[in-house]
Amino acid sequence: MTYETVLFEVADHVATVTLNRPEALNSFNQKMVDEFYDLWARVRRDDDIHVVVLRAAGERAFCTGVDVTSKLAMPENIWSADDPGLGLSPRANKVWKPVIAAVHGMVAGGAFYWLNDVDFIVSADDATFFDPHVSYGMTSALEPVGLARRMPLGEVMRWALVGLDERMSAQRAHQIGFVSELVPYADLFEHVDALARTIAAKPPIAVQGTVKAVWETLGMDRAAAQAIAWHYPMRGNPIGTAQVSREGFTKPSWTVR
Repeated sequence: MTYETVLFEVADHVATVTLNRPEALNSFNQKMVDEFYDLWARVRRDDDIHVVVLRAAGERAFCTGVDVTSKLAMPENIWSADDPGLGLSPRANKVWKPVIAAVHGMVAGGAFYWLNDVDFIVSADDATFFDPHVSYGMTSALEPVGLARRMPLGEVMRWALVGLDERMSAQRAHQIGFVSELVPYADLFEHVDALARTIAAKPPIAVQGTVKAVWETLGMDRAAAQAIAWHYPMRGNPIGTAQVSREGFTKPSWTVR
C-alpha cells in the first residue's frame, strides 16, 4: 500500500515511519489514522521488520495533535465512536516490535497517542512539549492518563493544566525521564537510525518477547506481573538462544551513555 500521510521505508530490518504532513505541522487527520491501522498490521505481519523508528518531516514540529481543520470520522451514536488512538498506537494494534520515537520541534496534545506507547524517545534539543486542550475548553484525558505511566504525576498535571501558557523544554523532559537522550536536531535521525540497527541485529524472538512481556504486564500488580512474565523466557529462550548459537556470537565493544 502507498500512503498519503506518511512515508514508509524498510532497510536492514528497520522500518522508518515518517509523519509527512509538515504543512499541517504533522497533525493527524482521519486519513492518517486509517493509514496507521494498515501500517501497524503490516509491521506486525512482516518478520523482516525487527524495529520501527517513528519520526516526522519538516523542521517545525513532530506533531501538533489532531488536525482541527478536518473532522475525524465519528458515528452519530456516541457509544459507537472509537478513540483515534486505537489506530495510532502500536500497542493497541498488538505490535510487539520495538518502536523508537525521534522527536523535534513542537510536540503537542494528540502526539502523545504515539509517544505514550513507544518503547523510548530520543529528542532533539529544540523540542518543546505542551498540551493545548484546556486552553480551548477541552478536557485533556486520554493523553495525560497514558502519560502518567511515563513521568511523575505532578509533571503530567502541570503539562495538562497550564495549557498553552507554558511549554516543557527538551531539557526538562530529559531530567524527568520522559525522553532518554537529547541530541542536536541535525544529528537526530542518523543517531536514532544507528540505535535501531543495533537493536535490529539482536535475535528478534528475544527482542519481541522482551517488548511483549513488559507491555502486557505494565498495568498489573507486581505479583501478577511476575507470574505472567515467568512464561515469556520459558517459551522464547529456546528459540532465541538457538538463533544465537546458529549465527555465532561475538561480544560487542560497549559504549557508555
